[in-house]
Amino acid sequence: MKIDDIDAFVAVIRLQSLSHAAEALQLTQSAITRRLQNLEESLGVELLDRNTKPLKPTPMGLRVYEQCCAIQREVDALRELVTSDAMPTGSLRLGVPQTVGDTLLLEALQRLQNTYPDLHVQVSNGWGSGLLKRLENGELDAVAALFPAGKVFPEGLHGQSLARMGLVVVAPKGTASKRSYKLADCQSHGWVLNPDGCGFRAGLQRALAEQGMNLSVNLEIFGTDLQLGLVANGMGLGLVPEPLLEGSRHRDQLEVLNVSDFKPMIDLWLVRAAFVGNLQGAIGLFGEVISERLGDARKA
Repeated sequence: MKIDDIDAFVAVIRLQSLSHAAEALQLTQSAITRRLQNLEESLGVELLDRNTKPLKPTPMGLRVYEQCCAIQREVDALRELVTSDAMPTGSLRLGVPQTVGDTLLLEALQRLQNTYPDLHVQVSNGWGSGLLKRLENGELDAVAALFPAGKVFPEGLHGQSLARMGLVVVAPKGTASKRSYKLADCQSHGWVLNPDGCGFRAGLQRALAEQGMNLSVNLEIFGTDLQLGLVANGMGLGLVPEPLLEGSRHRDQLEVLNVSDFKPMIDLWLVRAAFVGNLQGAIGLFGEVISERLGDARKA
């Protein structure tokens, strides 16, 4: 029985596809098939129900899968023991949501390049839940994403809260005519928001639904900087983390509306696989730079 065969089996079960497992492990599909056959022969059992689409484990295969995951964690711990202090090399695969990527990512990447010149950094954008799933599947090494405080992450992932932030409703400067607003008062302006899948949008939609109102979206866009620029130009109201507003080049053209019945809080989390070997220092630096940038935005 080989570790490579176990890795192939776990990847197939997680991704429910031979081709996706081959892509994740950078192997051919035939190589994945051979490794699955090797594992089945060494154990003397059938692990996959090959009559189903997507592929699913047999009842015994599911039990073997759980044990294989435990074996992988132990092997990763062993590798971590001897490599965690080594200089980061190879590739670091990061996931960052568009919401924070356009304001926090540039300096973090520059610091990583200057500190670890032999490290190649790859960045993927997406919603937090999707990035987290890719991290679980081994497609990413670490993710910086926005989740509620107290978020519980799946087994095998380590989460660290980098900052807690309030989400604020922003409008073009000169909009506010009173000291306090209700969500109902905002309805006539409409909203400039990220498309469906954004946690901010989902939270706002739930809050409106609880009061019997529907979400009115004027524009759907990706990215905080573009959103704030459109809000500044009178296209609707925006919803952003306060530190990102304070660090925005559009700040002088915007103002925060005090919405008394909607004051959500969110945490920026750095989530990584439990065992990342010699990438641990680079992931830690990535988190430190993001924390610093958020702190600078608050001071601004």
